[in-house]
Amino acid sequence: MTLDVLSASDAIELLGQVIGTARVTAEPQAAARVAELCGHLPLALRVVAERAIGRPQLALADLVAELEVEQHRLDSLASSEDELSDVRAAFSWSYRALSPELQRAFRLLGLHPGQEFSTEAALALLNSTDQRATQRLLDALSTTHLLQTVSAGRYRLHDLLRAYAKERLRAETSARDQALAVRRGLSWYLLTADTGRRAILPSSHEVPLVPREQLVIPVFDNAEAAMGWFEVERLNILAALDQATDTGQYDIAWKLPVVADGFFELHSYWMEWEKIHRTGAEAARVLGDRLGEASNLFALGDADWRGGRRESAIANYESAISYARQTDDTWLTGFSLRGLGLIHEEMSNREKAHNCFQAALEVFRAGGLRRGEGMTLLSLGEHAALLGHFDQAAQLGADAVRIFVKINDEWSQAWGTLPLARALKELGRGPRSPTNGTAGHSPSPAWPSFRTSEAAASASSSSTICSAPEQRNAPSCRCSQPPWKRRASTGTSDGARSAETVPFLASLRLAGTFTSWNAYPA
Repeated sequence: MTLDVLSASDAIELLGQVIGTARVTAEPQAAARVAELCGHLPLALRVVAERAIGRPQLALADLVAELEVEQHRLDSLASSEDELSDVRAAFSWSYRALSPELQRAFRLLGLHPGQEFSTEAALALLNSTDQRATQRLLDALSTTHLLQTVSAGRYRLHDLLRAYAKERLRAETSARDQALAVRRGLSWYLLTADTGRRAILPSSHEVPLVPREQLVIPVFDNAEAAMGWFEVERLNILAALDQATDTGQYDIAWKLPVVADGFFELHSYWMEWEKIHRTGAEAARVLGDRLGEASNLFALGDADWRGGRRESAIANYESAISYARQTDDTWLTGFSLRGLGLIHEEMSNREKAHNCFQAALEVFRAGGLRRGEGMTLLSLGEHAALLGHFDQAAQLGADAVRIFVKINDEWSQAWGTLPLARALKELGRGPRSPTNGTAGHSPSPAWPSFRTSEAAASASSSSTICSAPEQRNAPSCRCSQPPWKRRASTGTSDGARSAETVPFLASLRLAGTFTSWNAYPA
C-alpha cells in the first residue's frame, strides 16, 4: 500500500491548519509529538485533529498523553509488517470516542467489497430501512474523517481505515453477524442489478433470485437511469462477485453475472463480460446447480462466438441446451438452439442451421415465448434469403415483425425491418439505395396483413438504433441483434462505426421507407 507520508514540518503545518495555528504555536514540542504518533500520515492527523477540535480546552500535551496511553495499550498488536502499526493508536483513540451505534456502523461498512459505496448499499450492510437515520450516521463518520464523502450520497473508506474496521470486526462482531451483513450487501447488489436488467432488457433471461426481506431496492424510471446505475456501480459489481466467491455464497456468485450480463455486453466490457460468466459457471458447478451452469455457459457461448472461437462456442451452447432441458428452462433451450444455428449458418452448415432454428421455434412456441418465436422467425428468414428464397424470407420477416408489434417491442420491430427490407429489395418491392434517388415502393404482397401504420412504426423505431448509445452496442443474438450482427470481433466497437450509417438510415426514414439490413455496421 502506497501512502503519502509528510515531512515532520509539513505534518505540523497540517495539524495547525485543522486545529488552529495558535494551539500549535503554543505547544510546538507537543505538536511535533502528535504528528509523530500519527506516523506523519495526513489521514491519521485529520482523524486526531478533528476530535481535538471538539475538545478546545484539551492541551496538546494532554492529547499526547492520551495517544501514548493508547499506543502502549495496543503495542501487543503491532509488528514490523503491520500496516496499522503507525496509525492504530490514532484510529483507536477516535474510534473509542464514537457512540456504540457509530462504532457498529464503522465496523460493518468495512465489509463493503468496493472502493466506494452509496447510501443505499450502506442501508443493506447496516440492516436499516431508515435512509435519514443512516445518512446521519454516514455524515457523522465523515465529520470525524473516518469516512470520506466522494459526492452526494457516495462515500469511500480509506484502505487503512478499512483494515482497521475489519480488525475491530474480528474483535467485536460475531462471525454470524459478519456473514449476515455480507449476505445483505451481496443480496442488495443482486436484486438491484436485476431491477436494472428488467428496465433495460425486459425480455432477457430471468432466474430465481434471493429473498428481498427488508432491503431497500432502487426503482429505475427508465433504461437510461438503470444504465447510469450500472456504470457507476460496475467496479462494485465485480468486487461483489469476488466477495461472493471468496465467502462461499455461490448462489449469488452465479446469479449476479446472469442479471448483469446485458450491461457488460451493451457497454462492450468484453473481457469483464467473459470473466464474470466463467466465475458464474464455476460457482454453479460447485453447487451442482444445472440452471446456474446453463445460464452462464449460454453467455460464454456468445462470448466465444464474438471472439471467433466457434468450436468452443458450439460446446458451450450444446452444454447449455442439455442442462437447460434438465431444468425445463425454455428460454435458455430456445436461445441456445438459435445461437447454435447461427454458428452453423456462419460455417455454411445449412442443414444443421435450419434444424436448430426449427427446434428453437418449436421450443418457443410450446413455451409461449413470443419474442423468442419472433427472433427465430427472423433467423429462418435470413436462412431462406441465403438460399435465394426471398419470397419465403419476406413472409417469415413479416411474421416476425407482426409478433414484435403485437407485444409492443419497438426495439425488435426496428431490427426486424432490416432483414425484411433486404428480402423485399431482392424481390424488387423494397427501397433502393438512397444514392440512386429512388424510394417508396408498393407494399409487398408477401406481407399483406402488415399494416402501413405498423410499417411506419417499425421504420421510425429503426432510427433508434443509431440514436441511443446503449442500443448501438445492443446485446447479442438472444437479446436484440439479428444474425448478421453476430460476427467475430474486429476490434472496433459498434458504437464507433455506427456514425457512418446515421445519414443513410435517417434519409430512408425521412423517405418513409425501410432500410436494408446490410447497411448497418456489423
